[in-house]
Amino acid sequence: MKGKRTAGHFSALLTIIIWGTTFISTKILLADFQPVEILFFRFVMGLLALLAVYPHPLKGTNRQQELTFAAAGLCGICLYYLLENIALTCTMASNVGVIISVAPFFTAILSHLFLKEEKPPVNFFLGFAAAMTGIALISWGGSKLELNPAGDLLALLAALIWACYSVLTKKISSYGYHTILTTRRVFCYGILFMLPTLFLFDFKLDLTRFANPMYLFNILFLGLGASAMCFVTWNFAVKALGAVKTSIYIYMVPVITVAASVLILHEKITALAAAGTVLTLAGLLLSESKLFD
Repeated sequence: MKGKRTAGHFSALLTIIIWGTTFISTKILLADFQPVEILFFRFVMGLLALLAVYPHPLKGTNRQQELTFAAAGLCGICLYYLLENIALTCTMASNVGVIISVAPFFTAILSHLFLKEEKPPVNFFLGFAAAMTGIALISWGGSKLELNPAGDLLALLAALIWACYSVLTKKISSYGYHTILTTRRVFCYGILFMLPTLFLFDFKLDLTRFANPMYLFNILFLGLGASAMCFVTWNFAVKALGAVKTSIYIYMVPVITVAASVLILHEKITALAAAGTVLTLAGLLLSESKLFD
């Protein structure tokens, strides 16, 4: 049991390290791709990769389970990313980064209400407050705080949607199916729900753009790494640790982003960002102190 929890922590950490660096690939692709195009291509590629890695059908599901898979695909694959991308066009990226980080708080509340999990201890809320303060320092350290109600509300809704996905993933893990099979089924539903949105945005299937090696490398990173692998490792972590414990790792995304900016983009880290990083990690450890045993 202890070995499974350790593997769960490792899986969650690995996932967050990769997700925290995806902004670089996305930023490069946005030069010639619409956000919805990046979203569609990466998850179709992720689905094909999971089919190649584990070419076995998911059998024996009932209607209730399929509805849960569909809800997870709608929340975690379609709605979350669409809401986040739209929010980024309406408000500052720093606002979105901070607001999205409240997802663990929503996850704790929903898990208590719907999964009947124990109410998080005081340490969770103290850690949440410390981490959010640190994330705010990281995100707003170099810019002034600007409130944009429409975009900020969409970001908050995206955080709630991700919390719903986390709770649904925990429910799915109780079915006993292989993690790759359930992740693949969720991808299928997510892509299906995504299809109608392609007509609402300026979607083009122009694959010749991937003749550019830089674009090809980055979409492969997003499709194979951030989608195919990371959703499997994240779902495994939820299965091993629970929705609330795994979601706490979301606090580390801004920290990873800062580290990636320094190491890859050679950006300078400010004193406020450094202080925010320390405070965020302290909040993570404080939240873990009671939840992780």
